[in-house]
Formats: sequence, C-alpha cells, structure tokens
Amino acid sequence: MKFNLLITLLFIGCSSVFAQTKVSGHVIDEGNEPVAYANIIFKNSSEGTITNENGRFYLESDETWDTLIVSFVGYKTIEFPLTKRVNYDLNFVIEEEAAALNEVVIVSGKQSKKAEENPAIAILQKIWERKRQNGLRQFNQYAYDRYEKVEFDLNTIDSSLIKSNLFKGMEFVFEQVDTSKVTGKTYLPIFINEEAAKVYGDNILDKEKLVLKGNKNSGFSNNQAIIDFIKDLYSQYDVYENYLKFFDKSFVSPLSKTGINTYNYVLADSAFIGDKWCYNIIYYPRRKNELTFKGDFWVNDTTYAIKEINLQASKSANINWVKEIYIEQEFDVVNDSVFLIKRDYFMSDFTFNKKEKSRGVYGKRTTLYDNYVFDEVKDEKFYKEEVFDYDKDAYNREDAFWEANRMEALSKDEKGVYKMLDTLKTVKKFKRLYNVGSILASGYIEFDDWNLDYGPIFSTVGYNDVEGIRLRTGGRTYFGPNDLWRLQGFIAYGFNDDKFKYGFSAKWLLNKRNRLIISAGHRRDIEQIGASLTTSTDVLGRSLASNAVFTTAPNDKLSNINLTALAIEIEPIKNVMFRVGGDYRTLSSASPTFSLDYIDPESPTGISSEVKQFESTLSVSYFPGRKMSGYGVERRNANDTYASIFAQLSVGRDDLFKSDFTYTKWQFSYIQPWILGGFGRLYSTIEVGKTFGEVPLGLLSVVPGNQSYFSIYKSFSQLNFYEFVTDTYASLHLEHNFNGRLFSRIPLLRKLNWREIIGIRGVWGQISDENIALSAPSNIPLVAPTDEIYYEYSFGIGNIFKVFRIDFNFRGNYLDNPGARDFGITGSFGFVF
Repeated sequence: MKFNLLITLLFIGCSSVFAQTKVSGHVIDEGNEPVAYANIIFKNSSEGTITNENGRFYLESDETWDTLIVSFVGYKTIEFPLTKRVNYDLNFVIEEEAAALNEVVIVSGKQSKKAEENPAIAILQKIWERKRQNGLRQFNQYAYDRYEKVEFDLNTIDSSLIKSNLFKGMEFVFEQVDTSKVTGKTYLPIFINEEAAKVYGDNILDKEKLVLKGNKNSGFSNNQAIIDFIKDLYSQYDVYENYLKFFDKSFVSPLSKTGINTYNYVLADSAFIGDKWCYNIIYYPRRKNELTFKGDFWVNDTTYAIKEINLQASKSANINWVKEIYIEQEFDVVNDSVFLIKRDYFMSDFTFNKKEKSRGVYGKRTTLYDNYVFDEVKDEKFYKEEVFDYDKDAYNREDAFWEANRMEALSKDEKGVYKMLDTLKTVKKFKRLYNVGSILASGYIEFDDWNLDYGPIFSTVGYNDVEGIRLRTGGRTYFGPNDLWRLQGFIAYGFNDDKFKYGFSAKWLLNKRNRLIISAGHRRDIEQIGASLTTSTDVLGRSLASNAVFTTAPNDKLSNINLTALAIEIEPIKNVMFRVGGDYRTLSSASPTFSLDYIDPESPTGISSEVKQFESTLSVSYFPGRKMSGYGVERRNANDTYASIFAQLSVGRDDLFKSDFTYTKWQFSYIQPWILGGFGRLYSTIEVGKTFGEVPLGLLSVVPGNQSYFSIYKSFSQLNFYEFVTDTYASLHLEHNFNGRLFSRIPLLRKLNWREIIGIRGVWGQISDENIALSAPSNIPLVAPTDEIYYEYSFGIGNIFKVFRIDFNFRGNYLDNPGARDFGITGSFGFVF
C-alpha cells in the first residue's frame, strides 16, 4: 500500500512540471464575509477566474507566473507574489477603496436594470440588437471541421480511496491521476471517446448534416450508451439563445433578453483581447435556487459579439446529482465583423450531494472547430437523413488518422486511459464490479459464454388478486447491442391460481438501410386489458396494472389472454415507420368475480364467455426529432424531447380463422413534450379512436383507470377499472412541471428544492346501444362519459428527497357513479436531474 501511495505522490509531483502554476484560496472583506465574483488573474496575462458564492477560487496555468492579482470593483487591488509554483489555501482580505466609492458601482446586492444607470445594461442591449448578425447566421451555407472529446473522471482522489478495499488489486489505475483546472480537485480518467466529423449547414433550407470521419472509444464494448447519455445531457447550445438546455432543464442564458430580470450585471473592465478592444461584464443571479449561472464575458466594442464567456451554475440551482456545471467558450475573429466559435468546454460534477469534499464523477466534453468554409451550395438531397448511416471504417481508424485530425493533443493522462482500461478489463474484480453496474442499468444478468441474458430481474416477483404471488423467469439472446436478430421468452407461475404462463418472441432485421424487420411471438398469460387506450404492439408486453400489491379496490378484473402475432415493419424515411401485422387472440375472464360474457346465438346456451378473434393491423408512426443509438434489431433512444404521432387501422373478420366478430377500428395518438424555457416542461397527449361494428366488452375501448397508489401517466387516477367503456373516444392529458420556479420564490420552501407539478386530464366517449346489448350478460355495466367530459385535476410535489413525488388527485364530476373516488393520493419515485 505504501508503494501505491508513493506512486500517487510522485505522479502529483511530476504533474506540476506540466501545470506550472497552481493557486487556490479564499477572499473575504474586512467584516470577515466572503466576497463572491472577485477577479483572480495572473499578472500580465488573460488567464483568470472569479470567486464562487463562498469567496473561494482555484486557478491553474501551464505557464509560470510570479504575481497573482485579486481585484474587486470598489476595493483595493491586491498583488500577491508567487514564490512557489503551487500555492494552496491562500487567504486574502480586501479593503474598501474610499476614494472610489463615489465613482464606481459596488458589485454586491441588486444592480440597476436601467441602461442610463448601469453601463453593462446598455452593452447588453447592443448584444441583443446584433445577436442574429453574429456567427454562422451571416452566411447562407457553411461547413467546418469538428473534433469532440468526451471524458468521464473519478474525482477527489485521496489516500483513503487509494487504500480502500474497492480498488485492492487495481492500484495501477492511480498512475493516471491529474488535477482539474476548474475545481483544483484530483481526478482519475476512467473513460474517453473521441470523434472527428465534418459539419455542413444551409441557413436557407434550415438543414444541417454531420459526416462522421472517425470515432474512437476507450475500450469497453458497450460505450455507445454512455456516449449517447453524455451527448444528450450536453446537447448543442447557443449562448445567444434565451434558454440553455442542460440535464433536461432550461437555464436562463446571461445573454437572454429576460436576463435583466434574472441576473445582476456589472461592467468590470475593458482591455484588448488579441487585437480587439473588449468590455468585461460580470453577472450573477438575483435570486437563489433558480436555474441560473454566474461568471463573466468579454464582448467586442464594435460588433458586440462575444469573444469569451464562462458560465458556472449557481450552487443553489435546483438540479439533482450535479454539484458543478462549468462552461467555457472562445470565439475566433475571422474578420472585422465575424466572430465564430473556436472552442467549447463543458464540465459537470456528478455526485450524491453538494458538499465541498464529496466524491463524484466529472463528465467533460471538449469541442473544437476549424476550417470554416462559407456559401458553398449543396443540393437539398445532400441533407437528407439516412435511416442507416453507420460507417464501420470510421470506428477503426489508425493512430495516424487521429494524429492528423485531433485539433488538441491528448494529455499524458488521457493517452494513458486507453492502455489502462485495456489492462483493467483483465482484472477479475473489475469485471465483477462492471457486471453489477450493467445489471442495475439494464435489468439483465449477462452470461457471455452462452450469449444469453437472464431477466429482466425486476419482473421476477409480482402480485395480483387472481394469481396471488407470481414468480417469473425469462431471458434473451444477446451477442451485442447491435444484434441483427433476437429471441426472448419467459415462464411464470401463480401460486393462487396454480397455473403456468409463458411467452416467446423472435425478431429479425432483414435490411439495415430501411430497417425491414419481421417479428413473431406467442403469449399465454393473465393481464389487465384496457390499461391504455392505444393498443400496444409488443407481444410480450404486460401492463403495470396487471401487478399491484396495494390497491384502492380489488384488482380482480383480469383476463386470460392467448395471443399469437406476426408482423413486418419498415422505416423507409428516417423516423417514419410502417407496420403490417396480424394476430389471433383468445380472451376470457380470469376471475370468478369478473365476466366477459356476451350474447352468442350460435352457442347452446345463447351466451359465450370466450372471444376468439383474428385482427389485421396497418399502422404508421412518426417521431420528428428522435435520435436513436445503434443499428441492430433493437435500438435505444438517445433523447426524449421528440414528439410521437401514431395512427392505426385494425380490421377483424369473422370469416377468417373461425373468428367471432367483424369490425373496423381507427386509432390515433399524438404525444408532445413542450420545453417552455424557464417555466419548465409541459407534456401533452391526445388520443382518439372509433370502432365500427358490433363487438363485446373484450374488444371495446376501456378508459384506463388506475386503482394503484402509483402515479401513471395517460391513466385516470380516480377511475376504477372498467368504470367507463367506449366504442368512440377522445382524451386529453396535460401535465406541467414548473421545475421549482414557483417554490424558489417562497423563502420557507426555497431550500427544499421541491418542484411543483399540475395536471388535468379528460375524456369523452360514447357506446352504441347495440354494443351495450351484446354484452348484457356481463356483470360490468357499460357506461360511457357521453353527457359531459369526464375530467380530473391534480397538484403534485416532486423532488422530495430528490427521488419521490406525491400527487393529490381530484375527481371533477360523475361523483354519483358506484364506488366513485373523489380524492386520492398517488406517488412515484425515480432518479431525475
């Protein structure tokens, strides 16, 4: 162990050769109060930072500097000699500069919003006027080279971590320890991905296309999920926009037109940056607990284009699992009037809490831009998005390619990551840790030698009133994330009904170019039908309502389902899918207290209890803005901000496979998330449908109730199962999450970081007299919300202890229905930012 510690200490000592000057410390005033946003800079340089809300700072440079300047408008400037390369825990007490009190604005508290009183506001107004004239917007077409590096680092490396049992046998990894230039913390690179690409754009067509030239991973075979995760979190942004989206949250940009209501601005300095005279403006939030930044930017005095900007998320920002967010952007001067982005650096510190010494993981993305070309017209067909755009050669580039295409050389530690991870994969202990993480993430236990996965493990145990305790075992074939075919199946057993259930399915990707897929499956199971209005196409899919331990009413309206299905789907245009399918199902009641009986003149008793039906379907799905990861028969969503439009025609015929009924059903759904800037996110769902022909209860459209204590979107929390049954329906669901915008303005609630959620949902429907008469033998009264729209509304509190949500649900009408619940409380839990 001493040897391992010695290696680390030697490495840290050697790293100072590469990082020549390091300083950290604390700035306070004469009253012993921390001074936030004070300027810290190496003398005669442009390398600097500002203190955080607690007056602390860390600054590092590759150059050697002998003097540190600490300045703050309205206070005396301190010039501190640096006698050593590394100077930690410095303490500075700054004094007010009495002679200047009448000449300057003190950077503390609220600043004026009026341009005539605050010169920073006057400059900001010029930025707003010209922001559409800056950057790539000035050209009809553009193209440039882009290099992107994504990295994950374990941070706060100390002797206790090095000596811990967790890393016993893996001590060699600490040979790659380095120090962050932003936070001053030690960190260990654990993952790195590089990408080189050419980007083409057309502002007239409003189109952009990325052509991948090379992509290099740090060793693990399933890194694409990590890359997609970090890219979605760190999506492309423009600091000139009013809101910047990170971690599914909309932060107010300091350059936003609403910024004067959110930030304080102070004109702090002016100087040449290169050969351009620029103003330096400091900004910081007016209120705590909002999604805001602090930092400064340099803006040119003639074009009012941003030359440099840094943004650091406020410590009090209402965001979970992230302690630090730090952004730097540098812009290059192409000519007197054009400033284009040159470098973009984004770093976040993922951690369980925001304590100063807490250990976490850095997620970093560095993007560099070069070789800009303008006004070279490309045919509109060039920008057409391909369904399959995987280039195998791009993922197998030689070292010579990366030497030529890297716009920024890898550090010594980053180069060591590739070798270190290759070695790490051979360590048995690391394999065990990696497998545990994989199980928690995917829900499957991997058996690599057999190319099989066991799971999903979270479905192993269930319960309902018919089956009692239900045990399930299942698995799937898995050679890799991009398998062209997949088999999966399950077996389940209910201790109460003493019956086995089973299911299996197969799917095969025949053509990658248009994603032609053929699938088939069979399932014999017990299920709560009518748990959603829009029909599912997943053969093995089972609704959450089929399992519930604690319910507001007996969960006994379950059905036996025997389903066989075959389907073909194709994606001829990106994110537009067509599907043709056919299925044969048998439905019957699984409970003695529930009946699916209907009138059947051909039955000896005149009544049948079982529905046998073949149904053919034609559906089209459109997902504008959807990004997918992978190219196999199963892919993963790489984002969640896209709309979903679905339409389906279903036809049943009684002359096929001895089916019981002839009918036609139309269904349509439209799901849209709306990002409303600083006001949070709104989810909306519209569903409409109609069934033509006479069909029994088992084939009608049941308005989805919710008898559990869980909040389930697109269901009605105060409705019981089968309370409303329709053959024609239209429903609307609206749910808005303010992300804490309202609570952040209430002093007693501000520190709790709760998030307010409101919802309203309604449904109208009708059912024909013929369909009511057909299911007369059933013990379920067929009632539709025809006279007036049934509605509910809810008020919720989210982010309780960061993971819990509670909804208070109110029923708006139909309070005289048997068993009607006028009020209920539901909840949910999950990890969200």
